[in-house]
Amino acid sequence: MNITLDKNDEQLTGLLTVHLTEADYAPTVEKQIKEYSKRAQLKGFRPGMVPMGMVRKMYGKGILAEEINKMLGKAVDSYIKDNKINLLGEPLPVPSNVDFDTDKDFSFQFELGLLPDFQLPAELTAELHKVSLDDETLAQTNEQIARQYGETTNPDESEAGDYLFGKFKKAGEEGEGRTVLLPISKVTGDQAQFIGKKAGDVITFDLQAAFGNDAASISNFTGLSKKEAEEATGDYEFSVEKVNRTAAPEMNQELFDKVFGPEAVSSQEEFDAKVRETIQQNYDREAEGSLNNRIVQQLVENTEIKVPTEFFKKWLVRANEGKLTPETVEEHYSDYEKELKWSMIRNKVVEEAGLKVSNDEIVERTLDKIMGQFNMPNMPDEMRESMRQYADQYLKQENGKNYVNEYEAILAEKVLENLRGKVVVTDKPVTAEEFRTLHS
Repeated sequence: MNITLDKNDEQLTGLLTVHLTEADYAPTVEKQIKEYSKRAQLKGFRPGMVPMGMVRKMYGKGILAEEINKMLGKAVDSYIKDNKINLLGEPLPVPSNVDFDTDKDFSFQFELGLLPDFQLPAELTAELHKVSLDDETLAQTNEQIARQYGETTNPDESEAGDYLFGKFKKAGEEGEGRTVLLPISKVTGDQAQFIGKKAGDVITFDLQAAFGNDAASISNFTGLSKKEAEEATGDYEFSVEKVNRTAAPEMNQELFDKVFGPEAVSSQEEFDAKVRETIQQNYDREAEGSLNNRIVQQLVENTEIKVPTEFFKKWLVRANEGKLTPETVEEHYSDYEKELKWSMIRNKVVEEAGLKVSNDEIVERTLDKIMGQFNMPNMPDEMRESMRQYADQYLKQENGKNYVNEYEAILAEKVLENLRGKVVVTDKPVTAEEFRTLHS
């Protein structure tokens, strides 16, 4: 057997050629023919007594092809491993005209995509948006709590502070429109046009004027994206189906327990403080996630990595046969390349930092998630251990897919934690409104 690799450093590709002679495969093929003759059952012959010549004539070609295929797979894998070749994807077989009836020597070729070494940027900087809560944000949250836990009625006519439930669409547009809930209190323009309305009424209004050209407010109630909300100009129609009115719930222990769990708070002061704490935690968590995303984006954009572009496109189509076409790959290629670069960066961090994920970490993380679902984060150790079997069963489901997902999630967290130690992070104070605008 002879294996050679012809590299194209400019294109970051390689052509791997495996040359087999009869001496390489004949002993293995003969052994398999003997084994097959022992198992073969043909009419007129006792089991195990079928002549090898007949077996060779009937099945020799298939056995030859199968054994050569196995030999090729092992040879290519060993060559790549022994020579420490960093591959993109897997080797792609080059079509060849092989005649197993007459040929004695065979040559097979494989296209390789070669991934180069690279260096991470020496220094990165990023801003962590720190939200300072304002009265408006707290008021909005309390309003949501009131809507969720207050008593809701459906009066005949709308008043200020009510919600109109119905269908919303561009004036004159075909169809019934999309279902929305319009908060009259959020209308900064002429609120009077939404007051005194009944089921069946149709309100025609200037959308931008009604909400003071505030794309965020328009997006919140219509479900349009921020960009769509900015472009939504002119008259719109709202077909009222019903009026919703919610009476604010009493500030008592029953409400406190409903919102935060039994005896978590016991006074309005504690309730208000808990609301503020919860909002702050949510913003902080979202800010941390956004910072991680920006770090990933900066690394991908600022790390010089040359990619074997043409091979990568071909491999994407082959590896996703029936799902991706060359046209689809071409259209979304920049996204695929970003994913590849991030994968390479992540793998480099894992290797250089020696990051690992243990089985215990995976099981403990799964147990934490299960306990969270039962709203029992501080479950006693004995009960937690009794749930371990349930966690093991969950991780084995879907042929271990859940296990792999948890492994990848933990590894991703460790990679980002490692990278955070190399990034200069500065706090940037922002208001809640600025935060929502930045992250919408």
